Amino acid sequence: MIRRGDPVRVTPVPVGAVARFPGTGTAGIGTGRLGLAPGMPRQQSVTRVGVVLGVLFGLAGTGTSAVTVALPALADTIAVGRSTATWVISGYAVAFAVATAVYGRVADLVGIRVPLIAGVALMALGALGAAGSSSFVPLEVARVVQGLGAAAIPVLATALVSACWRDRERITALSLVAGVSATVSALGPLIGGALEAIGGWRLAVAVPVLGLLAIPVLWRHAPTAGTGGRLDLPGAGFVAVAATGLVLLVQSPSAGVVVGLVGAGLLAVAVPATVLWSRARPNGFLPRVVLSTPAVSRAAFTASAVPASWFALLLAVPLVLAERGWSPLTTGLVLVPAAAVGLAVPRLRRALPAVVDDRRVLVLAATLAAVALLVAALGARLSTVNLPTGVGLLGTGVVLVAAAFGLGQPAMGAVVGDAVPTEARGVALGVATLLFMVGAGVGAATVGGLSDVVGIHGALLGLTLLPVVGLLAAPRRPVRPAPVPVAVRPVGSG
Repeated sequence: MIRRGDPVRVTPVPVGAVARFPGTGTAGIGTGRLGLAPGMPRQQSVTRVGVVLGVLFGLAGTGTSAVTVALPALADTIAVGRSTATWVISGYAVAFAVATAVYGRVADLVGIRVPLIAGVALMALGALGAAGSSSFVPLEVARVVQGLGAAAIPVLATALVSACWRDRERITALSLVAGVSATVSALGPLIGGALEAIGGWRLAVAVPVLGLLAIPVLWRHAPTAGTGGRLDLPGAGFVAVAATGLVLLVQSPSAGVVVGLVGAGLLAVAVPATVLWSRARPNGFLPRVVLSTPAVSRAAFTASAVPASWFALLLAVPLVLAERGWSPLTTGLVLVPAAAVGLAVPRLRRALPAVVDDRRVLVLAATLAAVALLVAALGARLSTVNLPTGVGLLGTGVVLVAAAFGLGQPAMGAVVGDAVPTEARGVALGVATLLFMVGAGVGAATVGGLSDVVGIHGALLGLTLLPVVGLLAAPRRPVRPAPVPVAVRPVGSG
């Protein structure tokens, strides 16, 4: 026992070790380079892991983008209307959002490897089930399973990088994840259109099965150390119900009034319950430190403008060009330059001066998202009178938002990861990623719900309000990194 006045020795926790926090009995993953293969050069591991995680993140995104262009053929095959068929997208989005925070907390407890690999396997299983479905109900169930699995990827990819690297290496890895994922997502409509033309919509739906190829790399590199605690099931349930309500409310402009009312009702019940439970259980599923750290919600809200713009344009561009008689395949070609930009973003991020911290990068990303929406809105409007100019502006808007995505997502992860203690990093990133991906639902729902009323260009103009508000909500001061835990013992204790 340490008594007042006893000399103490402060020993830093070894890099990559599981640290015990004095007086709490809890542990956390050290903020060092975990899981690097013996003998592998450090830069090679950063590049390899960053690219693999980026491809996985992109495959999770193609669960929406590749399926969107194949939706008309899908609806015809299973004999449902277009409005019913859109639930193939919405069901995936709801499941994705609900499970995100759960994966983050589970990773805090048991390490990143098991939940990440389980999520990839579940995503592949759902994609196979959806590709083999012959009616709407099993298709929808399979898509929900796919979304539940895919939810592991964005939050645990960020958590893996945050646990393994710091400083410039972390920036490099996170930029690779975001850049490669933006590239794969941008190619999603082209891939979906090409596969639909070759072998029908089932091939387009099955694309995420390729994620199984990443499992050997994940097994080798993903950290396995966790706190060893138990999952707070009531807390997880409250957060899941609140997330479901939020996503349903966001989907209501395109899904209908009933869906909106259900979402609002779930939120009205689950949000107070989540707050009260978090106060009663400050170290439960949603630790009090996450709720009391403004940088988490501020960074996530600012960053949510990026996927909102991204998903809005992924829907708006095919809709505009389909009205002009373009096929899914030729529409996908318009998005190819955005894929090239996604690959270039990591180099752009590394080229930024050191004084441009992650908070400023987040502001830059939200600004690019606003400009992208304005440019695309002008392109949608001009496409009715001057198609080449309109297409050029639409393509430019997608390029700008691809750059915003490649910069904004890793910046959000870095800001949130630094703002909270290590033992709460997973769930904090999960909550931030949940809000981030809710932005995607806002973008899709805005285009789907308002385009019939004010036109696609009007819907895009209205959506610019989100990045503007996000800029006002951005973290005001640089975030101080959370301290590395230390072990304290009396001198002479060994």
